[in-house]
Order: sequence, then C-alpha cells, then structure tokens
Amino acid sequence: MNGIWYYAIAFVLIWVVAIVFKNKLEKHGVEIEFPVLMWKTRRLRGFIDKIANISPRFWKWFMNIGLVICVFFMIFMAYSLVMSLSTIMETPNVSILLPGVEMPGSPIFIPFLFGFIGLITVIVVHEFSHGILARAEKVNIKSIGLLLFTILPGAFVEPDEDEMKKAKKSSKLRIFAAGSMANLTLAFIAFIIFFAIGNLAIPGAFEENGVEIQTVLDDAPASGILKKGMVIKSINNQDIHDSENYLNVLSNLKPNEEATIVTDQGTFEIKLGTNPNNESRGYLGIQGEKHFELKDKSFGEIPWVLFELLELFKWIFFLNFAVGTFNLLPMKPLDGGHILENLLRYKLPEKIVTPLVNYVSICFGIIIVFSIVYSFGMGIF
Repeated sequence: MNGIWYYAIAFVLIWVVAIVFKNKLEKHGVEIEFPVLMWKTRRLRGFIDKIANISPRFWKWFMNIGLVICVFFMIFMAYSLVMSLSTIMETPNVSILLPGVEMPGSPIFIPFLFGFIGLITVIVVHEFSHGILARAEKVNIKSIGLLLFTILPGAFVEPDEDEMKKAKKSSKLRIFAAGSMANLTLAFIAFIIFFAIGNLAIPGAFEENGVEIQTVLDDAPASGILKKGMVIKSINNQDIHDSENYLNVLSNLKPNEEATIVTDQGTFEIKLGTNPNNESRGYLGIQGEKHFELKDKSFGEIPWVLFELLELFKWIFFLNFAVGTFNLLPMKPLDGGHILENLLRYKLPEKIVTPLVNYVSICFGIIIVFSIVYSFGMGIF
C-alpha cells in the first residue's frame, strides 16, 4: 500500500473527529478552521524563560554568529534556486518530501518512522529556539502551540506582536535567525554522531563479510536469478570480503562473459550484459550494500542497534539541514524573508523595503511551485 494512502486515511479520520467533536475540542483550547487545527497553551512559557535566563548574553552572542551563518545560507539558497532555472525542465531541484511516501519526481525516499522522528526534532528545536531568543531579547511570548495543516504537523511560538514591532532591528534579526540556526546546529551534532557510529562504533563491533543484494533491476541479466537478501561470497572464484574488493572484481568483468556467482543461497551462472555507463565492462544489474557480521557474539543482538541509530541520525541530519536551509530562502513568510526585510531596513526606507521583499517573495514562490509541480508531473509521466 502506497504511503500516501495512510496520509489520506489519517486526514479523513482526523477531520471527521475534529468536526464531530468540535464543541468539546474548542472547550480545551483547540481552534478548528479548515485546513488548520491549532492548539495554544501558555504552560511552556516558564520552561522557555528558564532556558533563556540561563545566560541571555550567551544566546545573543551565539545568535550573532548564527546570523552570519544564516545570511550566508540565505544568499547560497537564493543563488542555487536562481541557477536551477537553467536545468529546471530536466532536473527540478525542489520537491515535496513526506516520510513513508515515494513522491513522483523525487529521488529521495524518507522512511516513515525515522523520517517522522527527524521531523519532530526539526519542529521542536526550530520553534523553541525562536521562543528562547525572544525571551533573551525581552520580548514576551503570548502562547505556544501545535498545529496541523491538513495532515502535516507543525508548531509555533507566538511572540507579542507589539513588542516585536518595538524591538531593535538587531534583536529581530537574532529572533528570526534562531529557528534555522537551531536546525543547522542539530544537523551538525547529528552528523558528528552519524560519523562516529559509521566510522568508529560499527567497524569496532562488526566486520564486512560479502555484499548483500538490495535490489535486482528489472530486465537485468541477474533478474529472475539473484534475489534481494542474498549475500554474494565470490564471483568467478574470487572471494568477496568487502565492498572495496567487490567493486574491484566487478571492474574486471566483461560483456557477454559467463559469470559464476556464489551466494549464501547457492551458486548461479549468469551471462553478463553491457554496462550502460561503460561498454567495456560487464553488467549484472544489481545494487548491493555492505554485509556485516559480529566480531564478538557474546553481546548477543545488542550491537545491531547501531545500524538503526546510524539510520536515525542520518535522517535527523538530513531533515534539519534541508528544512533549516530552505527556511532561509529570502521570501516571506519564511524566516529568510524576515531576515532580508530587516537587513534592508538598515539602508532603505520602508516604502521601498516592503514592496521589494514582496516582489522577491513572489518570484521565488513561483520558481518553487513550478519546480514542485513539474517534478511531480515528471514522476507520473
């Protein structure tokens, strides 16, 4: 069942419940206005105050550095999006990513569980950081809340609008930059953990032993012979110890050669095809990955959790980096648009700043919408 149907079923169930129990939900602070469900609370304001008051000077200092980083990514993202116009008809650079759903036109599939956990970390650190910096800058928070846009989860921190308007430009810039900077910081931490698990913990606990088949491509020479999950032990009497050894063996295979493939499930004879990327090399038509075995089995199955952690931190890194940088595009209502607006106010009058930012926002918005629609169409047709 395509993951999109789970979202569709959840959408129907959530909104049926919201409509049927609307009066009861509204008594508990839930605002229902399709396509948005919103719940506000003031309970977490004290928690945010405590964090902000640990060291307001540190938060401001940290976000001064963060602002420079955010402006860099704002310029980089704007440049990248504009440059993508030259290839937008061949390879659109923007697409919608939903955990558990293979989106047409997108080369990236995000697994549901790890993607959902990663998305939660994106939302939590982003919004709480806005709140922490708001309090560090002496801007009060009216409420904190959760929302659901159709079926997509979100969160928000609502600062006092009047106090935000009166705040210094530098304070506003730090507050607007806080969310994306928190995402980039978490992405950096997740990458360090991912690197440590992949390059220290796993090699310390496991050893490579063959290559496991992950995909057998349709109409390939190996199709109907080799299967997903098989572990390749040797090819043409050359032992496969690790992925590097495997690639070296593959590089010596020739088109139309009869290859003997020994796996953990039997021995198979396959007539090779021609590699579509190099006509001088043979072609099996499989995709494999490293196969590991425990060095010390006295720990039982516990060390295998390292692979799950590796996958989890990979997606925490990816989603925080992707969302954090995308949010820095210089277009409103994204934080990058607010940063651009307040930077321009240092040099330009308000009558120029507002229409200029609106114009830039519309232009980038058109590029993004076109890229998403076109990539979706390419994926279907």
